[in-house]
Formats: sequence, structure tokens, C-alpha cells
Amino acid sequence: QVQLVESGGGSVQPGGSLRLSCVASGFSFRSAAMGWYRQAPGKERELVASIITTDGPTSVADSVKGRFAISRDNSKNTVYLQMDNLKPEDTAVYYCKADPKFWETVHNSYWGQGTQVTVSS
Repeated sequence: QVQLVESGGGSVQPGGSLRLSCVASGFSFRSAAMGWYRQAPGKERELVASIITTDGPTSVADSVKGRFAISRDNSKNTVYLQMDNLKPEDTAVYYCKADPKFWETVHNSYWGQGTQVTVSS
């Protein structure tokens, strides 16, 4: 059974930092592409950052470039999103996504239930 459990969200003042964690189980984590998405009220869900395998490339959305960083620890089946210099516009529900066997044309994707991040003074 696939499970993705996010944690680390909360309320923080502008300029503050948070570190989100996503613990995965039920699939081969080492070979899975992982990503963080977010969805603000009234807006569509957007990709924030992604990382492919242990030594694969990472990508970060332009809106958070220089402030956010994605990483993974395969020994703990965990992917992280380090968020620094948070801004009010970063307020959203953040979701962890897993893409096992991402190299296949058709494959299953899995989502966590999300964790709320609120940035306000």
C-alpha cells in the first residue's frame, strides 16, 4: 500500500523558514521521481520543485528559485523541501508527489494529503 505522509507545515512570519518532509512507503523509493507541489486558495496546483533519483537533476520553479531547495534521503525514504525567506505569496497547501517507474510511458502517480503553510505577519 502506497503512502506519502507530509509534515513540517505551519505558520511563520515573512522571512522565516520551514522544512517540509515527506515519508514514503509501499514502493521502490530509490528509483522514483519525487516532487513538491502547492495549491493556494482559488488557484491551480503548481509544481514547486522536483528531484529524480539519488544523483539525478533537480528543478525549482522560478517563483521560488534561490529560496527553496529539494533534497532526498533514500535511506529514510524521505524527500525534503527547505523553504527560506518565505513570503506571503508562498501560503498554500503543499503536496508531495511520487512517480515510481517514471521512465515508462504509462505509470501511476501518488499524492500525499498535503500540509498547510501560512506566511503572515
